[in-house]
Amino acid sequence: MKLTLFHILLVGCGGFLGAIGRFAISQYVNKKYSFKLPVATLIVNIVGSFMLGMMVGVEVAESIYLWLGVGLMGSFTTFSTFKLEGIQLHVDNKWNIFIIYNVVSYGGGLLLAYMGFALGRLYI
Repeated sequence: MKLTLFHILLVGCGGFLGAIGRFAISQYVNKKYSFKLPVATLIVNIVGSFMLGMMVGVEVAESIYLWLGVGLMGSFTTFSTFKLEGIQLHVDNKWNIFIIYNVVSYGGGLLLAYMGFALGRLYI
């Protein structure tokens, strides 16, 4: 693939929308609910894993993948926030929550990415 200005714009537009979506979900969840577990980050990462798996399973066109997969899902999901929240749980000695958060995030992310991929393959 030759990188063009159009590709950059697709990723940038998707990234803009994904970041806003993540921010809006985080604000809503954190204001409306109080959990010991960082649920907002968990939700966006799990949903993003499923959606990205589905896009790969369906084999979307390159331009759609750049816009939705790389741009939107790339900025919607957040590995850095996930890691920071894990470190905060560790530092605060919240071991049970730390373990649950990591198991659900990694295991759930992999499971839902696979489920999205498998579901996407059904539509090919």
